[in-house]
Amino acid sequence: MLTDTSRRSESAASARSARTNRSLKNIAVEVGITLAVVAGVLLWMGPSLYRQDLVFLAATYSLIALGMYIPFVMAGSLSMAYSAYAAIGAYAVALISVKTGLSMWWGWVIGSLVAAVVAVILALATQKLSGFYLAAVTLLFGIAFEHWLIDGPSFTGGSAGISGVEAVTLFGWQPPRYTLVVLAILFVCAIAVIVDRLRKSVWGLTLRAARDNKNAGRSSGVNPAHLTVIALAIGAAIASTGGSLFTVSVQAVTPETFTLSIVFLAIFMPIIGGRNSAWGAPLGALIVVIVTLNMPGYQGSGELLLAIAVLLILVIAPGGVIGWVSAAFGRLTGSTKSGSVEEGSDRS
Repeated sequence: MLTDTSRRSESAASARSARTNRSLKNIAVEVGITLAVVAGVLLWMGPSLYRQDLVFLAATYSLIALGMYIPFVMAGSLSMAYSAYAAIGAYAVALISVKTGLSMWWGWVIGSLVAAVVAVILALATQKLSGFYLAAVTLLFGIAFEHWLIDGPSFTGGSAGISGVEAVTLFGWQPPRYTLVVLAILFVCAIAVIVDRLRKSVWGLTLRAARDNKNAGRSSGVNPAHLTVIALAIGAAIASTGGSLFTVSVQAVTPETFTLSIVFLAIFMPIIGGRNSAWGAPLGALIVVIVTLNMPGYQGSGELLLAIAVLLILVIAPGGVIGWVSAAFGRLTGSTKSGSVEEGSDRS
């Protein structure tokens, strides 16, 4: 009897040790990926001010795409209101900085909370819609919000927007622009790590299972509608930080800053980078910015190149760049079976 008890204790201890080792390994991998991403982007950027602006834009796109990743890829809910959520974050920073005299950091917090509340209200109002109908209604909301910013109350600044946003300060220190770019990259990497950990958590697995089979989720005591509302709120809060970051980088905002074209681009970013990892969103955002704005000899035709790139990826590498690299690595190491299972886990 004592032997069985000791064996069970040893078994439980070994299982805990294995989980701890896996967690440490995952953390080490995430830190390594973060450092590699930061180093690669900094080497590409160099001292060029133009490329620094491109990195700021890529960071903005990354946060919007990461915000869409949770409800779109993980929950299967195609909401098209993310231009409005990004605009809420942008205007919150501008209004707090210019109108109240408070630190613009309060705008980041308030913008995220307001965007989450708006997302919950919109989700409750459209909870019986799905697919094309949900996309159409939320698309109209994004259009209406943009017109409200132009023709609405005077504090939005109308079509001219709001300018004169204070420069970023950290405990009284005003970092140079290059340092701000580094901090923006680190912030995006931190959000990507959080979203990827959320994807692999019990909540993320439950969300994806409910996406694939709502009836099975309900029979297990899970309400898929409630999970989707939470996913939309988290995604809206993340997307609002993208708008806040953009306002900080240019110290101004206008209603035309966040149009619906950003939403359509954000949909394709995880497809380009890879849907099976949250890192696919920022990777796709960087590729989109490079293709559309920094491709030498093709100025003005970046959207055409992007359309061709998306078509090729959908045909050749449905798992995106990360999926293609993972599959190639799996073939080299002989672990293609586990890679294929993971590849199909986030298909929407």
